Amino acid sequence: MQPMSLKTIRVLLAEAERSLVEGPNAERARCDTETLLLHLLRADAPETNLAWLIAHGHETLPAHTIASFRASVERRRAGEPIQYLTGEAEFYGLDFKVNRNVLIPRPETEHLVEKVIEIAGGFTRPRIVDVGTGSGAIAVVLAKNLPVARIYATEISAAALRVAQANAVRNGVADRVVFHEGDLLAPISGKLFNLIVSNPPYVSNDDRDSLSVEVRDYEPAQALFAGGDGLDVYRRLIPAAFAALTPGGFVALEIGFGQQAAVDALLSDAGFHNIEFTEDLQSIPRVAVARRP
Repeated sequence: MQPMSLKTIRVLLAEAERSLVEGPNAERARCDTETLLLHLLRADAPETNLAWLIAHGHETLPAHTIASFRASVERRRAGEPIQYLTGEAEFYGLDFKVNRNVLIPRPETEHLVEKVIEIAGGFTRPRIVDVGTGSGAIAVVLAKNLPVARIYATEISAAALRVAQANAVRNGVADRVVFHEGDLLAPISGKLFNLIVSNPPYVSNDDRDSLSVEVRDYEPAQALFAGGDGLDVYRRLIPAAFAALTPGGFVALEIGFGQQAAVDALLSDAGFHNIEFTEDLQSIPRVAVARRP
């Protein structure tokens, strides 16, 4: 075996791929190894890309880079999400900082954002609040795409809120998103909004063991689980949203698999009208939208 300091890029990638094939995400082994090595190399050379890796596969890397790469590969093999290892995630065409204090933004949540952007077009200067902002992905994307909107965001976790604030700065909208620490709508009590949007915790505690190791063991439980049926947060948020909306205002919520009927009933009981559901690409009802009369 070659000494660590003489390992070439090609050899390192091949070794790492063989290691990750034995992990929980075997189908992504090659892509993940390339992503992890590129992340390390870009710290010194931001322009480094996949084509560079291929063209320079015969080159060697210093021992400290190899050690860092191997450590990252082992963490990935254990199931740690690639986004936490690189500290970055893409959502709606924007780059976000992420760590284990926040959920990793999901493609499914883009359906929620698209619906809110569509609805916001019906207001001259919409006032919008993102409840439980996490990484700030929803609030930041809305601020980027709705330049005349006033965006607020709440988050109960101080650590998550720091990530969200950093992402607002990173994407150039820090002056257009007002962040508040606290539970649901409590920190902005007394304010009225045209749109209330949320991707709340909605996984049943009973479904914990069915989740992938990436989600169950690494993402923050507070942002995932919501009681025995996954509806605890909806039960509190929906009536509070009704009270915080202007007449004609809308609430837009991401929901989980099998929750359409229950969320429909909660919205109706709270007094909402025009309740609609939008399906994701797997034909699963993913977004609930309702209007306050």
